[in-house]
Amino acid sequence: MMKNSFIFLEIILFLAIIWPGVLTEPVEDKQALLDFFHTIPHSPSLNWNENSSVCNSWTGVFCNSDESRVVALRLPGNGLLGPIPVNTLSRLSALETLSLRLNRITGPFPSDFSNLQNLSSLYLQYNEFSGPLPLDFSIWNNLSVIDLSNNLFNGSIPSSISKLSHLTALNLANNSFTGEIPDLDIPSLQRLDLSNNNLTGNVPHSLQRFPSWVFVGNNVTAEHVAIPPSIPLQPPSTQPTRKDKGLSESAILGIAIGGSVIGFLLLVVLLTACWLKKGKELSSSIETKKKETFVMKRGFESQEQKNNLNFFQDSNLAFDLEDLLRASAEVLGKGTFGVSYKAALEDSTTVVVKRLNQVNVGKREFEQQMELIGKIKHENVVSLRAYYYSKDEKLTVYDYYGQGSVSAMLHSKEGDGLHVLDWDTRMKIAIGAARGLAHIHTENGGKSCHGNIRASNIFLNSNGYGCVSDVGLAALMNSTPVPATRTPGYRAPELTDSRRVSEAADVYSFGVVLLELLTGKSPIHVEGCNEVVNLVRWVNSVVREEWTAEVFDVELLRYPNIEEEMVEMLQIGLSCVAKMPEQRPKMMDIASRIEQVRQLSTGTRPSTGSKSAYSTPVHVMEIGSSSHLH
Repeated sequence: MMKNSFIFLEIILFLAIIWPGVLTEPVEDKQALLDFFHTIPHSPSLNWNENSSVCNSWTGVFCNSDESRVVALRLPGNGLLGPIPVNTLSRLSALETLSLRLNRITGPFPSDFSNLQNLSSLYLQYNEFSGPLPLDFSIWNNLSVIDLSNNLFNGSIPSSISKLSHLTALNLANNSFTGEIPDLDIPSLQRLDLSNNNLTGNVPHSLQRFPSWVFVGNNVTAEHVAIPPSIPLQPPSTQPTRKDKGLSESAILGIAIGGSVIGFLLLVVLLTACWLKKGKELSSSIETKKKETFVMKRGFESQEQKNNLNFFQDSNLAFDLEDLLRASAEVLGKGTFGVSYKAALEDSTTVVVKRLNQVNVGKREFEQQMELIGKIKHENVVSLRAYYYSKDEKLTVYDYYGQGSVSAMLHSKEGDGLHVLDWDTRMKIAIGAARGLAHIHTENGGKSCHGNIRASNIFLNSNGYGCVSDVGLAALMNSTPVPATRTPGYRAPELTDSRRVSEAADVYSFGVVLLELLTGKSPIHVEGCNEVVNLVRWVNSVVREEWTAEVFDVELLRYPNIEEEMVEMLQIGLSCVAKMPEQRPKMMDIASRIEQVRQLSTGTRPSTGSKSAYSTPVHVMEIGSSSHLH
């Protein structure tokens, strides 16, 4: 009997170690979620399994510290379809955060949500809810954030919202609300958007502290005053993590000993495999570098080398052409204008050397263009450090960026050792590249253009922001029909000659880069049965059919609270790739708008008022019409 008791205790201890929280499952909440899961259509399927831990395994479900109740449910972009089943989610009486945004949920505002009296954050935006809102919002007296934007709600805005003393953000934009705006005299309210409804009358005095864009798209009048401070629409999450539950010292010791033994064995196996692989790679790398070094030198051995490298005055590089030829070279890539090499000099300096091909311009024209490019100095533009000209060879020298191009970061194959770009990194890439390109367009009396914007020409500077390279080289290229160029998918539709560049064409190419960052797809890629897909046309088709979260990179779904920013960036990207060049915004406006997207999310609104980026949904009609950003 004693032996059986010990066995039972060991089993209990094992379960507690392997599945922490399994013995304290919130049984009733779990059943409510399962009922919801089994009665509402959804795609892709969730990993909700009745045999797994709801608090430690289920996607989008978060529990309190002792794992006794579900306190947050986040299911953005999960293809939820149809009305919310009655008596399912409403049984989660301890729920504090509910996010069902970017789905296709229909029907009225669920009446049984009145049971969720602990709600503090409610996100139902970008669905197809319809009908009026509940008259009495005071039952949710803990609400601090309400986002019901981009639905089909109608009727009047309930005046009971004014009783929510903790409310900091209210977004009801892009619905069909009618009547007058109630007097929402809530001192804590810092973020408001009522734009694009059917509201009438005067804006209450208590709300006239908000900027005018808050009320655009309605038939209301208001005195516009200074813009107040703002907070993020979705504040930082304060929900408990899934790892809060601790283990006993004996359990930790047991895990540590067992893990150490297994880890040691795995380490031996991995090291052995790595040594074998490294030996092969090293041998291959040496042979490759020998060949590539020969390729660099071969073009110069028959020349008298009367000309040397031309450095710009602010360059701190100290080497000559002979040093460059002695450097070990590694091919980085073959682009539109030639082959790029990573050159490691004997003094440990590393630079990028581009051997230009298809350039038949004379020395004077080449040097004039190099001087114009060399004068462009900006933290988001890769500086031209030096150049070389001879009859048979034209070289440009740039700084080396060890992280590689944005194209390599986005589209590298699994196993290449590169990490998936998170949303913050993608935003910094977009912000930096926009700033750099906007600055280029101000150079040379506003006559400068880039001419070859694409993800492979964008790198990350020391602060992690996008930095554009290959400025102005398109003007030197041989005049050829555009279809012969090697940058399919980035070309503006109006271009017919490879040397013809314009600001509007740069904007189009930049818009394609934005769509790359949002979708994770290449400008031209293959899907299904070897079907070649153009990214711009694909995004337009998704928007036209009924745009959903399907347009966005699935890798971004792991990051919470970014859907609003992605929608705003999608709008900007689509405005950039408008078919007619005169319908595209200027780069300065684009840079300002992208910065505002990030400032809105971090609570540092700029000092100039403008319409909220997310206050206008993405419509197909906007793709082919004027969508300038103001």
